[in-house]
Amino acid sequence: MELSTKDILAALVGFPTVTDGPNGALVDWVEDFLQLHGFATWRLVSADSLKAGLLAKRGEGDGGLLCSAHSDVVPVAGQAWSRDAFGLFERDGRYFGRGTTDMKGFLACVLAVVQSLKVEAQSMPLSLALSWDEEIGCRGIAEMIDTVIPTLGRPDLCLVGEPTSLKIVTGHKGKASYRAVATGEAGHSAMAPQFRNALHPAADLVQAIRERQSTLVKEGARDERYDPPFSTIHAGVLRGGTALNIVPDRAELLFEIRHLTAETPEAIMAGLDVPRNVTITQTGSYPGLCSNAEHPAIRAFASSLAQPDAGTVAFGTEAGFFAKLGLATIVWGPGDMGDGHQPDESIAISELESCIRILRAYLSC
Repeated sequence: MELSTKDILAALVGFPTVTDGPNGALVDWVEDFLQLHGFATWRLVSADSLKAGLLAKRGEGDGGLLCSAHSDVVPVAGQAWSRDAFGLFERDGRYFGRGTTDMKGFLACVLAVVQSLKVEAQSMPLSLALSWDEEIGCRGIAEMIDTVIPTLGRPDLCLVGEPTSLKIVTGHKGKASYRAVATGEAGHSAMAPQFRNALHPAADLVQAIRERQSTLVKEGARDERYDPPFSTIHAGVLRGGTALNIVPDRAELLFEIRHLTAETPEAIMAGLDVPRNVTITQTGSYPGLCSNAEHPAIRAFASSLAQPDAGTVAFGTEAGFFAKLGLATIVWGPGDMGDGHQPDESIAISELESCIRILRAYLSC
C-alpha cells in the first residue's frame, strides 16, 4: 500500500532525531522504504558509533540527480509548542511539527517521488545522501563525503534540500568555530594585582576580535549578494571565574568566523592579535558555496522552475562539501527558513506538492 506524503512526513517527524542524539530508528525506516522501492543502500556509522548516515541509489552509472538531506532537527526544549512537536498535525493548509521545514519536508518529498515514479519512468539515476548532526557544524557529512562518489558515482547535479521557498541558491558563506582558553593564577582578590587574572587576556582577545572585524569591513573581500557583504568574526560566549573574591585562573571564549568564499578562516585568523596565555582550538567548520549558475546542469534544472534566477542565503548548509568534489551543486527545497527552528514549525502543503511535481518532472524528462 502506498503512503501519502502526509503519512511519510508524519513518520519522519515522529522520530525525535534532535541534534547530537541517536538517529538510527529514522535511518532504519528510510532504508527499508528505499529498499522496498528498488534502491541499493549503504549504511555509514559515525566515528563514535552513536549515529548513522545513509547512501542510496536507483539506476546505473554516472549522471542523474543526487539529493542531500540531514536527519537531525534542532531541540524543542524551552519552546512553547501548542501541540506535541513530534506529532504531525495539519491546520490552515500547513503541516506542523519539528523538522517539517528544516528539513524533513524535503526528505518526505524525495521519498514520495521515489514511491510514485516507477523505475521504467525514471530517465536518470537517482541517489540520496542522508547525514547526521548538520545543525551543529555539518559533522555527519564531513565523515561521509569521501565515500559519496566511490559509492554512488558522479551525478550531474547535487541538490541540497534546505528550505529556500523553491528558489535556487548557489551561494552561502562558510563557517569555522573556535574555543579560546586563557590561563592565569588563582589568588585572593584582596591581593589581586599579585596574580594573573585569566579574564584579562580573554577580554583582550574580545577586543582583538572587534578590531579584526573592523579591518574586514574596511579592507576584506566583499560580495554585495550577502548581508552583511563581508566576512564576520563574532565572540559569542565568555565565561570564567568561580567567585568574586577569587582571581580567576581560567577563562573560556567561544567565537566564530563566517567567511566569504574569497577568504579563508586561516587567513582571517592569521590577522588576529592573540594575547599571551591564550590557546585557541578550532572546534568545527564547513565550507562555503559559490556555484556557477550558468553550469549546464544547474540551468537545466532551473529551466523548469517558476523562479529560475539564482540567489544566496545567510545560513550554512552541506552544499560546500559536495561542491568541493567538483559537483554542480545547488541548495533548493520547500519551506522558508524563517519558519525553521521555531515553536510550531510548519510548512505549506502546497509547497510540498510543488516540490514533488518539479522533482518528478525533472527525473522523468
